[in-house]
Amino acid sequence: MQNTKIPSREILDSEPKIKRSCLCSIASTVSLLCVIILFTSSFFAQFYNEKLRWGMNIKKLESDSCKNQCRTGGSHALPEGIISNTSNLQMRPLWDLPVTKTTDNKENASTNLFAVAVGIKQKNLVNKMVKKFLANNFVVMLFHYDSIVDEWNEFEWSSTKVIHVSVANQSKWWFAKRFLHPDIVADYDYIFLWDEDLGVENFHPDRYVSIIKSEGLEISQPALDTEKSEVHHQITARGRRSNVHRRIYKSGGSGKGCDASSTAPPCTGWVEMMAPVFSRAAWRCVWYMIQNDLIHAWGLDMQLGYCAQGDRTKNVGVVDAEYIVHYGHPTLGGLDVHEASSRAKDHRVDVRRMSFRELQVFRKRWQKAVEDDECWVDPFQ
Repeated sequence: MQNTKIPSREILDSEPKIKRSCLCSIASTVSLLCVIILFTSSFFAQFYNEKLRWGMNIKKLESDSCKNQCRTGGSHALPEGIISNTSNLQMRPLWDLPVTKTTDNKENASTNLFAVAVGIKQKNLVNKMVKKFLANNFVVMLFHYDSIVDEWNEFEWSSTKVIHVSVANQSKWWFAKRFLHPDIVADYDYIFLWDEDLGVENFHPDRYVSIIKSEGLEISQPALDTEKSEVHHQITARGRRSNVHRRIYKSGGSGKGCDASSTAPPCTGWVEMMAPVFSRAAWRCVWYMIQNDLIHAWGLDMQLGYCAQGDRTKNVGVVDAEYIVHYGHPTLGGLDVHEASSRAKDHRVDVRRMSFRELQVFRKRWQKAVEDDECWVDPFQ
């Protein structure tokens, strides 16, 4: 067998190659280990920081101050200082800077709201009301149920001082439910929600507000001038012996009379729905009671006392010192001008029929709500 002898020179030449190969393998392994260590360190550092941050957040949330913090629904993801809980109806300029808040203009800021459902046929009466309330620094809002807005521009206040909302053939309460949410009108001490057919020659808004504040009336209305008004309910008639009355006295059989022992509407704790005035707190309650689909709000007046923030026999009243005239002009409904004159229909009859139907629906809903709510206790029973 022939032996193959490897030259010694070749052996010597291969040794550096082997060494270099080993060094490369070691270097690659070290580099890989370094990458793994670096990645692992970064991961654990990030994990530790996240855990630390979550731990701090949980500890923060569990602290008494955070646990007791009351947040409006939906605002929990925001820092407290950026949350704006309410709004208002103040118009803002598109280009000029708003007036800087000072003590003087803060005292003159609008703190009350006058809202009225209007049609162009009653524009002269409405004009007198709007001018009187604007002169007393009220925010004024007109709900146009006939969709006519431009024709009001003949009055200087129309385009710059009044808010207009226009939707055809809707009632005052339909507008109020949708555009006077308690959070929107929370800046206002009192909300006047009136009909359009009222005379205000003997009515002064600032004096009225002063009276209801001093008397502690949460829900009220001005009395009616009996000589000029269409009076539907005796309690709304003006008395001349006092600034305010809270009840009426009348004889009646079968328990239908009103005497000093009467504690329920319409003897006491009641106002008519044509010219009600609500405090901020009372309106927040009343708004929730307005049914979204019952737009005439019949039956609501008998339950207003539940929103009187206490005793309805004391916190609900009629102001005699500041009185109005109720002309009783028909408004919603009327002749359908889109039909031929020979076929024109007076929809006031239909409005009346719908109002009575809604009254029955509201009464049934109230009764069912009382029966279903095991936690509710009637304060007047």
